[in-house]
Amino acid sequence: MTGPLPRHPASVANLGRQRRRLEIAGTVQGVGFRPYLCRRARALGLAGFAMNDGGGVVAEVEGAPAQIAALLRELRRAAPANAVIRDVAVHAVPIRGDSAFEIRASAGADAPTTSVPPDLATCPACLAEIFNPADRRYLYPFTNCTDCGPRYSIIASLPYDRVRTAMGEFAMCPACAAEYADPANRRFHAEPNACPDCGPQLALRDAGGRPLAVRHEALLEAAARLRRGGIVAVKGLGGFQLLVDARDPDAVARLRSRKCRGDKPFAVMFPTLAAVRAACDVSPEEEALLAGRERPIVLLRHRARPAAPSPH
Repeated sequence: MTGPLPRHPASVANLGRQRRRLEIAGTVQGVGFRPYLCRRARALGLAGFAMNDGGGVVAEVEGAPAQIAALLRELRRAAPANAVIRDVAVHAVPIRGDSAFEIRASAGADAPTTSVPPDLATCPACLAEIFNPADRRYLYPFTNCTDCGPRYSIIASLPYDRVRTAMGEFAMCPACAAEYADPANRRFHAEPNACPDCGPQLALRDAGGRPLAVRHEALLEAAARLRRGGIVAVKGLGGFQLLVDARDPDAVARLRSRKCRGDKPFAVMFPTLAAVRAACDVSPEEEALLAGRERPIVLLRHRARPAAPSPH
């Protein structure tokens, strides 16, 4: 008696399955792309992995062809807001029989070609936590998530992982580590994740380097010194910022003298867009930049003050 040989059980299980390798180039590191990819793959019942490498993000997905096609469509139309996908190369690879989707440790590269993500302004969700007295990050200035926070200024090398950033020396506390490992949390694989218990802290020092205050008291004292006409150097993202009260002519003149910057404009910080509009003419395009994710410095036209009425 002759006939087809019986199928191996593994072959039966893999009927109709495919495995595809995705090589995704662009600004896809430090923007929550791997967490997004992991959540969508799991929701579609796909197995495999995602990881950073020198060219961007590499992923392998395994499952039903229709679900893989759905994932590819979503990548192109619903990627994270801060991601910029330049290219997605898709290759067929052998089925491996993975049972889950995971984020793997990054693969190093001698000459990385991926785009370095910019520093991003604090998002509304993180701002709400900072000003919520019941939140564990209340008044913590280094609050961030996958949608916001430092990127470019803290990266030592690529691929983008915590160990290759300035945050590598800060071990996450159990609460932050739990957020980092939870696919449903917006801090899932947020590399700069931190809180008051485990992250960097504010400190105020005098001109001789002697400590004056720490944590929130350092911020309050720095603000008080600005109100009194002082100059405060803030070690922030990308270097130091020298601050004075822009409404204090004597303080501004003192800063100009010390910086030998007689005429060149200084950047001015405003608390709200309404305050900007009161002082400057702002076009819709300029307003979009001021409220954008990167919050860049924008050159605006100063609103002319009305002429003083004639005494006669």
